[in-house]
Amino acid sequence: MEDSILALLDNAKKEIVASNSTSFVNEVRVKYIGRTGLLTSMLKDLKNFPSQDRPAIGKLLNDARIAIENLISQKTAELIVEEQKQKEYNETLDISLSLPSYKRGVLHPLSIVKNEIIDIFTGLGFSIEDGPEIELSKYNFELLNIPADHPSRAFCDSFYISDDILLRTQTSGIQARVMEKTLPPIKIICPGKVYRPDDDATHSPMFQQIEGLYVDKNVSLADLKSVLQLFAKKFFSESTKVRFRPSYFPFTEPSVEVDLSCAMCGGAGCSLCKGTGWLELLGAGVVNPIVLDNCGIDSSIYSGFAFGIGIERATMVKYGIPDMRILFDGDVRYIDQFR
Repeated sequence: MEDSILALLDNAKKEIVASNSTSFVNEVRVKYIGRTGLLTSMLKDLKNFPSQDRPAIGKLLNDARIAIENLISQKTAELIVEEQKQKEYNETLDISLSLPSYKRGVLHPLSIVKNEIIDIFTGLGFSIEDGPEIELSKYNFELLNIPADHPSRAFCDSFYISDDILLRTQTSGIQARVMEKTLPPIKIICPGKVYRPDDDATHSPMFQQIEGLYVDKNVSLADLKSVLQLFAKKFFSESTKVRFRPSYFPFTEPSVEVDLSCAMCGGAGCSLCKGTGWLELLGAGVVNPIVLDNCGIDSSIYSGFAFGIGIERATMVKYGIPDMRILFDGDVRYIDQFR
């Protein structure tokens, strides 16, 4: 029996010494002194030996167990130090190495233009307001003095969800919501996506607008003209000329279309401006008193102006882009030109 115990101890020592990881040392521990280990089984069988032999055999078994435990503890401590050193080596950052080169992204031209326009108007004291893209016809049409028989309210000209709910066709609904709950002075811009069933070189079913509203006492068309002239010069160049043409919108009276001198030809006439020297940019006007009254603002005391800029249209005018669909193609080569 003594020879078996010594042979088992010798095998355990060899396996512990040969271990190259703490997990392997643990496997050796389980194999020999675990609950079902070889040495543990011998201790359980001690009761089967003659009583006079048990003390001597028991001492040998206990001594072997203590020796194995000591070897395991010593080897585990050594391996922990080695594994920690290896981990630190693997995680060391070599600052002498060059970083791999990554091509940095660039803002889409629509984002560039939108941010520029927002920066200009917030610099003029306008605050930013937001509202739902799924809108009630009350805010999209009715409060804005757009009658029930107006073409824009036809089911073929708007994306209706139900008789009274649709995807907003303009961000003017945000203006109505703000006027309904806020007393003048009101000075806001409303950027956001809008939806109309159009799709060609100059129209898209989904596009972006920034609409502006200023309501206070004694606001006139002259104030609107001065703000839009200042915007045009900041957005394009100091040499940009602005032209106001009479127009009609149900929510403004009087209403104007705003044209800018062509940035490509300087007004001489080219393919971009179709030989006219002018590019149409936005619609604007003095807020119709009916709209003010509809929203709970006394039109006998307050007046205001409003304007709406299409982000896609502004981008096309600024960069001389002939087809709006280019903006949505997702061609990285095109977007990369704006780096």
